[in-house]
Amino acid sequence: MSFVEYSDCIQDGDVAIVYLGHNSVMPVKVQQGAQTQTRYGVIRHSSDLIGQPYGSKVTCSKGGWVYVLHPTPELWTVALPHRTQILYTTDIATITMMLELKPGSVVCESGTGSGSLSHAILRTIAPTGHLHTVEFHQQRAEKVQEEFTEHRVDHLVTVRNQDVCKDGFGVTGVADAVFLDIPSPWEAVGHAKAAMKRQAGGRLCSFSPCIEQVQRTCQALVDQGFQEINTLEVLLRIHDVRTVSLPLPDFGPDSRSDGVEETSPNHAAVSLKTTTPPREMPGHTGYLTFATKPRT
Repeated sequence: MSFVEYSDCIQDGDVAIVYLGHNSVMPVKVQQGAQTQTRYGVIRHSSDLIGQPYGSKVTCSKGGWVYVLHPTPELWTVALPHRTQILYTTDIATITMMLELKPGSVVCESGTGSGSLSHAILRTIAPTGHLHTVEFHQQRAEKVQEEFTEHRVDHLVTVRNQDVCKDGFGVTGVADAVFLDIPSPWEAVGHAKAAMKRQAGGRLCSFSPCIEQVQRTCQALVDQGFQEINTLEVLLRIHDVRTVSLPLPDFGPDSRSDGVEETSPNHAAVSLKTTTPPREMPGHTGYLTFATKPRT
């Protein structure tokens, strides 16, 4: 099992995602002889998980059932233990696209936090890319390194415990893209520019919840010679698809050219599919500021 390579069957040592319901998933470290408690009963790893195909429907001890899924960055985002506020798939998808990430890309990231975005980046740049991620907090840096090893992606990532605003990313002239999610990103813009490839240029993204942070970051980007600076906000609005019944108007009998009147079939209503907007929707998460370091 790896977060960047698919496996057919569950093996001892894998991290599997147990799907309990639409809004309830949990990660499980599969171990010979171990058990996992759920609200539907016990899952016995040796008999219920190991050797079973991913996607299997597993019956628990109380008679309820769950699905056991192969881990993906999207599932990890909703199942991971939160050590910090995290980025969710709506923002992650936009970041991955706007940074123009692809297999083989070299990316610098700060801060790592709970690793939600990091896993998505690693899947995108695998198998030949590399992620240099910087985390200021020592315990968080150690924990995310353990998770990368457990998820078998540690060969694609280097974790550094340092202050990116003072010490930079620990690399120079190698990055195709840089992502900043820190309280004062304007202080790290110079280090981000230094980490990028000198002749090829690159893309930068900064995530900030407050518009005052965006203003100072944009000014720092201008001062450092970045171009194509723009800020956007992603708001997800999911429409509900449902069936509605609409009454048909009665226009009276039809008249044919030979003068004989035809009576239209008596259909009181017609059913059709339609969409309705949500009454409530998730609001502001943060501003995404993108910029381009030009070729030199």
